[in-house]
Amino acid sequence: MTDEQTEFEQEQQETEQQNTMMNDIQKLGESQIPQAAPSNIHCLTIVGQIEGHMALPPKNKTTKYEHLIPQLVAIEQNDQIEGLLIILNTVGGDVEAGLAIAEMVSTLSKPTVSLVLGGGHSIGVPIAVASDYAFIAESATMTIHPVRLTGLVISVPSTFEYLDKMQDRVTKFVVRNSNITEEKFKDLMFSQGNLARDIGTNVVGKDAVSYGLINEVGGLGQALSKLNELIENNREHGEAQKVVQ
Repeated sequence: MTDEQTEFEQEQQETEQQNTMMNDIQKLGESQIPQAAPSNIHCLTIVGQIEGHMALPPKNKTTKYEHLIPQLVAIEQNDQIEGLLIILNTVGGDVEAGLAIAEMVSTLSKPTVSLVLGGGHSIGVPIAVASDYAFIAESATMTIHPVRLTGLVISVPSTFEYLDKMQDRVTKFVVRNSNITEEKFKDLMFSQGNLARDIGTNVVGKDAVSYGLINEVGGLGQALSKLNELIENNREHGEAQKVVQ
């Protein structure tokens, strides 16, 4: 095969690739995304409403907790995965399902970093702080409010007691996994005048950091950089343990 033939074949291949990309753009409005190399980091997205014991209408954008739990188990067992990046843009949802996810994240043996984009509201707050290190975009918000049963009439004293205990579980988890004090968290939770027709506080980017709820304002680049730093520290710690043994 001559050099001229080789160059001709390469030009044909490039032309075919360009034609394929143009066809994709015309048909789908986008071209194929190049496949990334295998990564030691797993990205877990929690978007829309967190669906728990009650199935939500099909039109709702949901994250089902029964889908996340097996993923978290697999992440813990997979030796190829060294770190977990959690991307949140959620309005909240089922309290018990959200707490279950948060508890699993907080007990992973591998480094975890969370990033709140858009919003990490309601039960999204405990999930955001469950990681080893938490970031929030400058424009993102987090709504802190008491646990409530939307659309239901509370008619028995035991229900009030149940909600109080549930609220206590959420508060203790957030305080235990962040730098915010219990007093400050409750102040934000029961604040009046911040939310229309409700009590609570809508916390924006830098304020979430100043309150001690989130570690740092940042985006994807900073979150990945921090996660890689934690992974490297975890490797060194593991190697040090092997030397001691």
